[in-house]
Amino acid sequence: MIWRRHRRSSPSLSRSDIRTSWQVTSLLLDYPDERLIELLPTLRDALADAPSAVADPLRAVLEHLESRPLQQVQSAYIDTFDVTRRCALHLTYYTCGDTRKRGVELIRFKQAYRSAGVEMDDRELPDHLCVLLEFGAAHDLDTAWKLLCDNRVGIELLQRALNAKSSPWLPAVESLRATLPVLDGTDEEALARLIAEGPPSEQVGLDLPGYAIDPRLNPNPWGAPPPMLPPGAPNSLRSPIPIYPVDKAPSSPSTVGAPR
Repeated sequence: MIWRRHRRSSPSLSRSDIRTSWQVTSLLLDYPDERLIELLPTLRDALADAPSAVADPLRAVLEHLESRPLQQVQSAYIDTFDVTRRCALHLTYYTCGDTRKRGVELIRFKQAYRSAGVEMDDRELPDHLCVLLEFGAAHDLDTAWKLLCDNRVGIELLQRALNAKSSPWLPAVESLRATLPVLDGTDEEALARLIAEGPPSEQVGLDLPGYAIDPRLNPNPWGAPPPMLPPGAPNSLRSPIPIYPVDKAPSSPSTVGAPR
């Protein structure tokens, strides 16, 4: 498979390293519950051979979660990500706000997932950063890479907001940024504009039909037909399964993560 580069940049990490870091980041940025606490030793083991640029920040988050009572961590998480939209994990909010354009972007995310052979279970919006990262780690790295780069400005705004709060989840976003290209001039201009103006404020209410039924409206981003699922195979994001070692991850679409 061809590695699809964003603009002129190319990743300095292997695809295996990126998958590992994205999977761990997806879990660490999700709402902390007892299952996550039980997984922390497994996550630490998964990072054992990962490059320090992505592994060291994630270890900092692991240490934070390991050293504090779960209830305290949950309270801090809610205060960080749920009380204010400044630290939103929904990427299209930064560039679209609550506007009709965001509805179109959310459908585009769903179509990308469907083209890769997976469906959303509708318990989370498709632009949630944790959903996108686990999609890239377990299903389609190239498509997730493109969606992340298309929404890079939102990731930068999230990083700056977490930095302003001295958030313990900041290193997880910094690890993600280490897997992506540096901003170019166009991104820098868009970032400066959003910092000055904020996201669009049109209030419309998003009544999304899910993904389009007509397959002509759900093109595969890379022109190849979506993979066929074996009978009975799980195909919905956000359902709990064990973490696979990256080199032993199933080649057919599977499920990763857990709903909040």
